[in-house]
Amino acid sequence: MKRPTKSSPENTQRLTRRAVVLGGIQGLVIGTLAWRMRDLQVAQSSQFRLLSDENRIRDRLILPERGLIFDRNGQPLAENLPNYRIVMIREQAGDVRAVLAQLARVIELPVELREDIIKSMRRYGPSKKVPVIEQLTWEDFARVSANAPALPGIITEVGLNRNYPMEEDYSHIIGYVGPVSEADLNRFEDPDQIILSPGFQIGKTGLERQKGAILRGVAGTKRVEVNAVGRVMRELGRNDALKGADLQLTIDHDLQHYAQYRLKGESAAAVVMDVNSGDVRAMASTPGFDPNKFIHGITTKYWNSLVENDYRPLADKTISGAYPPGSTVKMITALAALEEGLVDPEEEIMCRGHVEVGNRRFHCWKRGGHGRMNLADGLKHSCDVYYYEISQRIGIEKMALMARRFGFGAKPTLPLPSLTSGLAPNKQWKFDNYNEEWRIGDTLNAAIGQGFVLASPMQLAVMTARIASGRAVQPRIIQRTNGVAEPLERPPSMQLKPENLDLVKLGMFKVANENRGTAYKTRINEPSFAMAGKTGTAQVKGISAEEREADLENDEIPWKYRDHALYVGFAPYDNPRYAISVVIEHGGSGSAAAAPVARDIMLRALYGTQPPLSAYPRNLWPEIREQQLDEPPPNLNATPAAPGSDRV
Repeated sequence: MKRPTKSSPENTQRLTRRAVVLGGIQGLVIGTLAWRMRDLQVAQSSQFRLLSDENRIRDRLILPERGLIFDRNGQPLAENLPNYRIVMIREQAGDVRAVLAQLARVIELPVELREDIIKSMRRYGPSKKVPVIEQLTWEDFARVSANAPALPGIITEVGLNRNYPMEEDYSHIIGYVGPVSEADLNRFEDPDQIILSPGFQIGKTGLERQKGAILRGVAGTKRVEVNAVGRVMRELGRNDALKGADLQLTIDHDLQHYAQYRLKGESAAAVVMDVNSGDVRAMASTPGFDPNKFIHGITTKYWNSLVENDYRPLADKTISGAYPPGSTVKMITALAALEEGLVDPEEEIMCRGHVEVGNRRFHCWKRGGHGRMNLADGLKHSCDVYYYEISQRIGIEKMALMARRFGFGAKPTLPLPSLTSGLAPNKQWKFDNYNEEWRIGDTLNAAIGQGFVLASPMQLAVMTARIASGRAVQPRIIQRTNGVAEPLERPPSMQLKPENLDLVKLGMFKVANENRGTAYKTRINEPSFAMAGKTGTAQVKGISAEEREADLENDEIPWKYRDHALYVGFAPYDNPRYAISVVIEHGGSGSAAAAPVARDIMLRALYGTQPPLSAYPRNLWPEIREQQLDEPPPNLNATPAAPGSDRV
């Protein structure tokens, strides 16, 4: 048996050195690990605690509630209704396509819609809440909520959806909201986070656009704790959003609804205005459209039906329509002559049916002429020749100055888009725009509201209110903001001689209340509500000698070539309260088409309800009775707030 080899001192020494080296290496590793652990746990603990917190804590935007809009009596015109919807946070979802496929097993979600959702999500950052489906039924909302733990990144929430209960009645005044587009973003130099939020809706037209800054409110924030899949565990704190301002308008819904009804079937506009305060009680433009269809994107079919319609339902004709005012401008011509002392009110001018200036003949609307006319009778019969004659004494410069004093050539002071300034032309304007000299024929045309002169229905209502009150009334449509009344100052005087205004108002009274006046057949029969007015018929194209000789009826002419029908008036004559203007595009005669509409709307304003038959000429009672029976009730789809309540 072999004996074990004995350890030599040399072997023992070599073993000891190895142990020391290995022990040193182990000690160094352990020390390094211990130092690193101390560094992570002590020196860098705050940094890693912050990273950990940031991984589980999120700051989220709280979108504010949009301000409401009411009529003058507290009737809701724009409101917010609950909107059950689904949103997704892309970074928490992971595979978005797979999550949407899972969601499609819970509720109906076609493949095409899923692809559209994926495309829309690419516009926003991965941490943004992006809407997936809006306006869910309660059943689908509950189903998704129950399955939410198995749908990473999917969140169910209750938002608010804009609703316009009066539909077409206010489609132009209030407008509508819709998704933010690139064009919308270009309107802002530095858009805030609320506008950049996915699914946020911005005002597109009307007051929703022009008052968008105060209607949309101020966003808030909340800090929440989420778990590993992004599900909210608890809320750690919040700064609440500030609701948008509520607006109460000067519009009376009953009158607005009636004006829309009375203009139904026409391409037309009507404005009713308080002659003392400037409060607009109605501004109807027909046809209208349903603004609710624009909120989440309009169908191509409905959009085409609007843009291809010759009656232009998308245009607010009350403020953007610029029309030749026709004979409704003759009061301005008369006032220009009276103020300059260039005409005696009793002076008679002979009308033989035309005047000749140079080598051109200017016709009166009445072929055989009116005979001798003074100023008041010139208005009563709307004699063109009378105004041809006095305009040559005045000249275009003084006529243009007077037109501007009555609001022509300047945009009305209203918080609405697409306001037209109309046109009160003079010599310099024609030279600047046509590089041509002004001619005497231009002056004659301007005197009867033809040629270059243009005005909107709102401007015609302002003109009439200023004649009735003698003051520089300005229109307004907002009565209160968040319950606080808008400042209202007494309008300054027009600085016109009272006797001259009285002469013009007398002529307007004769138009509507004396036999053979151009609006006598459509007069108000109640003496205390008697209306003073002026008819107008504006050509949209020149009339050739052959056409004049043919003397075609209005319905024998293609619609787009027919004359516009106009009427302006105020009532009661002895104590004016309201001014009205009506323009019916291609309606033909102002006395036949526009005057009856203006009378009916004015009576509705004066009575505040359906007027009695005794307010109409007796021969019209059967027609008016049938019309009143056919009248639809106001579209009251929402519960009104009490006037003066904190809702307005």
